[in-house]
Amino acid sequence: MQQHKLYINGEYIDSASVDTIDVINPATEQVISRIPAGTEEDANKAIEAAYEAQKKWEKVSSADRGKIVRELGDKLKERRETFIELLSEEQGKPYEQASGEVDTAIDYFYYMSEWARRIEGEIIPSDRPNENILMFRKPIGVAAGIVPWNFPVFILARKVATALITGCSIVLKPSQQTPNTAAEFTKIVDEMNDIPAGVYNFITGKGSTIGTVMAAHPKVGIITMTGSVKAGTKVMEAAAKNITKVNLELGGKAPAIVTKNANLETAVKCIKTSRITNSGQACTNAERVYVHEDIAKEFIEKMTQSMKDTKLGMPNDKDAEMGPLVSQDRLDIVHEIVQNAVQNGAKVLTGGKRAEMSSGFFYEPTVITNVQQDSEIIQDEIFGPVLPILTFKTLDEAIELANDSDYGLSSSIYTDNVHEAMRAANELKFGETFINRENFEAIQGYHAGLRKSGLGGADGKHGIEDFTVTHAVYMQYDDEKQ
Repeated sequence: MQQHKLYINGEYIDSASVDTIDVINPATEQVISRIPAGTEEDANKAIEAAYEAQKKWEKVSSADRGKIVRELGDKLKERRETFIELLSEEQGKPYEQASGEVDTAIDYFYYMSEWARRIEGEIIPSDRPNENILMFRKPIGVAAGIVPWNFPVFILARKVATALITGCSIVLKPSQQTPNTAAEFTKIVDEMNDIPAGVYNFITGKGSTIGTVMAAHPKVGIITMTGSVKAGTKVMEAAAKNITKVNLELGGKAPAIVTKNANLETAVKCIKTSRITNSGQACTNAERVYVHEDIAKEFIEKMTQSMKDTKLGMPNDKDAEMGPLVSQDRLDIVHEIVQNAVQNGAKVLTGGKRAEMSSGFFYEPTVITNVQQDSEIIQDEIFGPVLPILTFKTLDEAIELANDSDYGLSSSIYTDNVHEAMRAANELKFGETFINRENFEAIQGYHAGLRKSGLGGADGKHGIEDFTVTHAVYMQYDDEKQ
């Protein structure tokens, strides 16, 4: 069994604590590795190393940083199968989904490397004669990156590639449930002589300990975290001490609207994909469906059958559509939400219980009707393969119900009527709206939410901007001194 170490200032080191945390395979329920339960001392050491290294890293030419970020993608690609295997083992993704995540991470490094010569400032006309206003974009400093367990490879790439290309150093903390892929990535960094010591640091431990130190440290320029609203709130509270910039993706409760003008085959296929991908453990997953009453019966029958036909399997099963939930805790929470709905009059059409597998935290794909808009299952994030369905009479009503949420990350609508589609695009209050397709963002887009779904965003040029600060320079010149 592998015992990981911390990686600080270019060296593998032991934690200040001898305590460890077990990492469990969610499909077999077996312990597969152990990580150090890092301490406040460890976190401070990593941040200090990153702070000193960043001073030199920002002076490396942008083109050279781009080559290094590209090389990270190359080396990740060389070890593609290793990362797929580690990801499936620690997180439970079926092979096809794990390979898709790793490939997206590779593409992310390639994409970000191409920004080496594209991070631009501005020249602004001055009100005064003989003066230019130069607007520079400079790195914000040390990035403290907190990676979640649901996409541990892709979101690692999202944070590391963006930090490095903008001239920031990074202290990376993976989830204690899925640290093995980050530990493997750290081996890549350690082998690359072009990355100065301290530019990348890897630290493990509990979020309540490490995350709080990272957020509260005065030498951190930005804390970028993907996780729960509860964790994000704690990060904001800690960051407030030093007015540290926060970049938070905190979850979602994505509505899917199916109008009477929808292609039902497309709607069923895409909503199913958007619900069961990663076993429903993604903040962009379709979490609630609003279907027009005229087509509700047919849609619900098709949707129920499609969910019922989902092939569950162990992560190494290349035919599996869905793997386990990440932990026993997650399984218990999902089932409790379903049971609460049933006790309040909801009807389970398929699923509604733990799947009968030889081992693992598997939950049956579930369809539920007869639920109310103000109920827990409609208002709170499920984060599991459970799909509640309500009906509506008019598009006005559907949009109003969709917007009735504390979350505001993703949304979708299924319709072949362009007028309905455009109206929904204008009136849905979410950071993303997907029309007649499954919910998943593009790396060149912008992944950001409203309300409790977070602050700031990721991907594309706007995601890069979050890791930079503006510096306005007012430059006077004497036109007689030539």
